[in-house]
Amino acid sequence: MKKSFWLNFFLVLVGIVVGEFVASLTAGVKALSWLSYGLDFGTASPVVLDLQVISFTFGISVSITLSTVIFVILSVVIGRAIARK
Repeated sequence: MKKSFWLNFFLVLVGIVVGEFVASLTAGVKALSWLSYGLDFGTASPVVLDLQVISFTFGISVSITLSTVIFVILSVVIGRAIARK
């Protein structure tokens, strides 16, 4: 159970990294620019909590593109096929 969770977690991370890389490479290519279409959401500016002694800064930003979704699905499918062997 734990091995399966960590394998899937790793495969999702690999899919995210490769998908974002492909999206950045294909953004300027006219025929493949659809791969870089996506949404960006999160906080516009970080929230700062200053307690005089210590200061905390909170912020999050997420970018989801079509190539990220495609590569996450592909990496999980390929990973499960390899794990079965």
